[in-house]
Amino acid sequence: MAGAGLITLKRRMKSVLNTRKITKAMGLVATSKLRKARLALTKAQDYNSKYSAIFEEVLNNFDEKSIYTANNGSSKKLYVVFTSESGLCGGYNVSVVSKTVESAGKDKENTRILVVGQKGRGYFNRLRYETIAEYVEVPDIPTVKEADTIARHIFSIFKKGEVGEVYLVYTKFVSSVKQDVEVEKLLPVSRAESKGNNENISFEPSVSEIFNYIVEEYIKQKLYSNLTNAKSSEHASRMNAMDGATKNANELLDKLNLKYNRLRQSSITQEISEIVGGAEAQR
Repeated sequence: MAGAGLITLKRRMKSVLNTRKITKAMGLVATSKLRKARLALTKAQDYNSKYSAIFEEVLNNFDEKSIYTANNGSSKKLYVVFTSESGLCGGYNVSVVSKTVESAGKDKENTRILVVGQKGRGYFNRLRYETIAEYVEVPDIPTVKEADTIARHIFSIFKKGEVGEVYLVYTKFVSSVKQDVEVEKLLPVSRAESKGNNENISFEPSVSEIFNYIVEEYIKQKLYSNLTNAKSSEHASRMNAMDGATKNANELLDKLNLKYNRLRQSSITQEISEIVGGAEAQR
């Protein structure tokens, strides 16, 4: 019986060892990807900060009507939700989906979802939310091309009046151990309470053309910034999840080793006792 128990424990230990190799390798890969994503994020944040300052200045000095600042009459809300392309990243996707559901409330009929990432599609399908588009296979280091594609789709449905409000739900990267899920209103654009002085500012060729162009460029760079935030958070979550799994595997191996040694010692003691007993019986 002891021999069978030892064989079973050996198999379990081998299985845990193989799992630990996988989780450790995935953790190292996630760490490498996080390092690259953070570089892209830093550049995106710098550009976002400078462009946002210019955008706010123009917005606060713009008094005319624009499709991007007015209510188009639609009661439907669009949520652009940034999820991961693959799993094994802890509660990353659950947190984003939960935040979306919380923000949307019980008004499913007027809620539309635009999913970015493979995993979000399955979550919202199970929750029976209508998804109007799904953008998958987003690279680990996003580019402006992906942001531009998503932005064009948003502009199209907003101009047609299919949705009246657009929100972004993404995970903001704070540090490698902290990521916060954020909900930001994208459209219609709201003016700040304090108005700027537009007497010294002239728009050429026309106010509406310049403003609409600036709004669209602002939204594109906003989406790009959110993509880099989401990807950095995804890699950080996966790195932490794999580190935790590797740590758990080490703890389980220690317990199995202890159990294996005790069982082996018990087996050896039993064999010695049988040998001594057999020798005494022959006297």
